[in-house]
Amino acid sequence: MAESMESLLARVETWIRHDVDDGDADELTRLVERATADDGTRFPRSLAELRDRFDGTLEFGTAGLRGAMAAGPNRMNRAVVTRAAAGLGAYLTDTLGPGSGPRVVIGYDARHRSSDFAHDTAAVLAAAGAEVLLLPAPLPTPVLAFAVRRLDADAGVMVTASHNPAADNGYKVYLGGRVVADDGQGAQIVPPHDAGIAERIAAVGPADSVPRAEGGWAVLDRDVVEAYLTSLVPLRTAGADAAAALRVVTTSLHGVGGRVLARALADAGFTHVAPVEEQAAPDPDFPSVAFPNPEETGAIDLALGLAQDWGADVVIANDPDADRCAVAVRDVTLGTHLGVETARSSGWRMLHGDEVGMLLGAEAVAGAVARPGTTVASSVVSSRALGRIAADAGVEHVTTLTGFKWISRTPGLVFGYEEALGYCVDPASVRDKDGISAAVVVAGLAARLKADGRTLVDALDDVARAHGLYVTDQLSARFDDLEQIPATMARLRSAPPATLGGSTVHTVVDLADGYDGLPPTDGMLLLAEDHTRVIVRPSGTEPKVKCYLEVVTPVAVDASALDVGHARVAARERLVALKKELTAALGL
Repeated sequence: MAESMESLLARVETWIRHDVDDGDADELTRLVERATADDGTRFPRSLAELRDRFDGTLEFGTAGLRGAMAAGPNRMNRAVVTRAAAGLGAYLTDTLGPGSGPRVVIGYDARHRSSDFAHDTAAVLAAAGAEVLLLPAPLPTPVLAFAVRRLDADAGVMVTASHNPAADNGYKVYLGGRVVADDGQGAQIVPPHDAGIAERIAAVGPADSVPRAEGGWAVLDRDVVEAYLTSLVPLRTAGADAAAALRVVTTSLHGVGGRVLARALADAGFTHVAPVEEQAAPDPDFPSVAFPNPEETGAIDLALGLAQDWGADVVIANDPDADRCAVAVRDVTLGTHLGVETARSSGWRMLHGDEVGMLLGAEAVAGAVARPGTTVASSVVSSRALGRIAADAGVEHVTTLTGFKWISRTPGLVFGYEEALGYCVDPASVRDKDGISAAVVVAGLAARLKADGRTLVDALDDVARAHGLYVTDQLSARFDDLEQIPATMARLRSAPPATLGGSTVHTVVDLADGYDGLPPTDGMLLLAEDHTRVIVRPSGTEPKVKCYLEVVTPVAVDASALDVGHARVAARERLVALKKELTAALGL
């Protein structure tokens, strides 16, 4: 039964009275006026918007908070952030004991209101008795994750919506220090911490009743950034001459990673680096891209164009908070050279996240062979290739649930990745995905290969010859009606496909029942006789259903580059057909 207009307006008026931001209060007041006007100018959409903004409270979970910025309890705003900070402070106090003075590091990106949310958090936590350390400027998420471990903090907060649209913002929470002392120290929260924090948030009163300090927190200097950059030194694998010979195009997609990446590459000896100038400076409106996510079509077109014009060897792209790393290369097997010469007609393409994971994973496995007790890890939706690479080398591999909050907790971890462009190449420093450190390792590999007259595509061919050709892709559907997400999953559970790409499905697993030792999670796994695999799951951070597709093709150990290239093209054609099948099967 729908809530009455009187009840809704009463809740809205109460929220307005207790809001801590005059602008947000005024925004709601105007929305109420438009929704209730009695002079014939009433806007039904305003009433629907009010109902949506007050349809519960923005949910706090393992991903923290994330949502569109606007006034009301079901949006990202200063009142919601104030109550979240109070709940986090209460959880830390309850966990560590009264008077424990938890140390908390706070970071933020350059999105709209990120600085406001970070300073609100600092004021609330300082008033709650925490030692609060604020990063000195908008900085990448990996710098915050590094600082949590470097400074032995009990918690970390990063205000960012990562690669979400410009209208969104978010709030990630890390735990370490005295709160989490095992392999997850400095990683993002997992159960039961998320539920414990959410419980404390629910117990917080109105936002204007939360105590706030006028000061008392410390703003860190640039030493924390310098320490992070110093931590990258052991990741350099190319000699000075090789590094100087590589031509690299970079883009930060209007985010905060540009300067840090430029410095990291320069320190590693890469002197021929060309940033995409239109996307170099932080801009919260992300004017040159529809979605500031390297995975989205067109997001790195400017970088590819610059690479083509400049004769680059590799393109490296970070998402706006620089925790993801995308890599693009010129793949001669894809060049058409038809019509006007463009980057794509010349064969430039972005490597799939799994392909970068194979390259970095092969590097890590080679280094881990002589180090017993070390482990590599990847998420259940990532390619099975890393597991095969590790097994062939006698190195332990672990499959985890999706998300770095799980990957980074792997005991003995030396490398972890997930296909969504996330790579952890230095877990001793950053227990999270890190697009800056991954870029340094990728550039080093590309430089060494170039010195031998080879490319990253050649290295992928080597992986295929040694372990088989694993080719992956993703199909995703974005939903405006969130009820369609569980409905889509229900359709799949009730009638899973009998074949995948013409091969009989012999295994259907509901991941909600657990799988291969993993805890239950919402998703379905289908495996066909020819080793084709499909995993379908709702996204944890976006209103999407995602399908992860993988086909496997044997490759002869002496196959030529042309043979491997043809096999890769044929595998991609199988994936295109598989996408069409799944689109129909899921009713997308």
